[in-house]
Amino acid sequence: MGDKKKQKLQPNQQQYQAFQQKREVKRPIFKNCIKAFLVGGLICLIGQLISTFYIYQFNFTEQTAGNPTIATLIFITMLLTGFGVYDRFAQFAGAGTAVPVTGFGNAVISSAIEYRSEGFILGVGSNMLKLAGPVIVYGVFSAFIVAIIKTILRQWGGF
Repeated sequence: MGDKKKQKLQPNQQQYQAFQQKREVKRPIFKNCIKAFLVGGLICLIGQLISTFYIYQFNFTEQTAGNPTIATLIFITMLLTGFGVYDRFAQFAGAGTAVPVTGFGNAVISSAIEYRSEGFILGVGSNMLKLAGPVIVYGVFSAFIVAIIKTILRQWGGF
């Protein structure tokens, strides 16, 4: 905490701040970053293996294999979340599971599971996309902006 902010605190509040800082748990940031990197990479490797499977078994091209690969990853994540496995895995891996598309699937199904007792319409239906909805909105908006920029650059002969 800055010195100016400390001066504004009462003495008992300053004592509590010192007490809190002494007992604050030091997080192993480097270790957490390595775990997140490795787990995120493992998820991407699994996605690549699924994509390669679709290419060789169903004669998809690299471009057309992307959509079923993403759908498969989300489906696997939803199954694992439903059985309670993914949450334990995510607790170990941290941000490594939140960044890939599997984090999106986990967010959707976790909300659905949490509100299922309120019914399918008012519970699951209205709360399922509370967390994932902003991700969809910003993703669509970002894609729109990138498409506009690409179209403008293409008109100028840049691409």
